[in-house]
Amino acid sequence: VQLQASGGGLVQPGGSLRLSCAASGSVFSINAMTWSRQAPGKVRELVASINSGDSTNYADSVKGRFTISRDNAKNTMYLQMNNLKPEDTAVYYCNADLTYYSGTYLQRGDYWGQGTLVTVSS
Repeated sequence: VQLQASGGGLVQPGGSLRLSCAASGSVFSINAMTWSRQAPGKVRELVASINSGDSTNYADSVKGRFTISRDNAKNTMYLQMNNLKPEDTAVYYCNADLTYYSGTYLQRGDYWGQGTLVTVSS
């Protein structure tokens, strides 16, 4: 099982980006998924989460600007980021708590994507 994050880049303040995180391999189902970020010199912080029932939570710093969503058919999660600010600059990581096939059994595991860099600058 692998998680692949994509969609980062350079954007001007006030702009938008959409990040994607796709799970591949022998995935049976995805439970909770999260986006975290780590800015230079700072600790990693949780940005948004979505559970299997599509309930979402956001950090106060991104409420009203970011939207997390998922497409279960594609085993993919998204983070729509609008009205970006310079302080949103960070490496964004996705995480998934998922169930996967292991031979004839189902196993549950926690996986991280490789990170995608978002830079907000004029």
